[in-house]
Amino acid sequence: MGFNARSGSTLYALASHRCAQGARTRYADAALTVAVGVTAGVGFPGNDYASIRYTDTAVAYPAEVSLGAGAGARDITSAAHPVVGQSICHVGRTTGYRCGTVQAVNVTLDYGGGTGYGLFRSTICSEPGDSGDPAFSGGTAVGVIVAGSGNRSSGGFTHYQPVTEWLSAYGLSVS
Repeated sequence: MGFNARSGSTLYALASHRCAQGARTRYADAALTVAVGVTAGVGFPGNDYASIRYTDTAVAYPAEVSLGAGAGARDITSAAHPVVGQSICHVGRTTGYRCGTVQAVNVTLDYGGGTGYGLFRSTICSEPGDSGDPAFSGGTAVGVIVAGSGNRSSGGFTHYQPVTEWLSAYGLSVS
């Protein structure tokens, strides 16, 4: 999941639309025995985001992003739209913790099964398996990985859905 968010006391996860395809119930384990939430909304095509409402109140949903094994966490206290030249980092499930800069904003991307508008692109590579993971600048949420090109050894770039758009669409704030 990209980031945790809230509307009042209701908690949500923000992710790429691919993370919410298929079954409506979301699980914390591969055996599908620990239900943690249900898909609350998907914005695709046009946007590339999903909101998942947490249903398991016994689990903690901290306002932080794990930086990977042994690297600690980053507290996320706000959200903002990215700007060209801004330093950002992302944590991909496949590529891990990486940093770079925003190259372009308001990018259109054809996925082959739909088009995403208003995305942004960075100098950071990402690989298959990274979709839905968080991008941030300091303690500010800026986006969620939706597509990438390249690899860890030769470089590349990544496209993201800006987080502020869907926070606004669903009346949420990062938590």
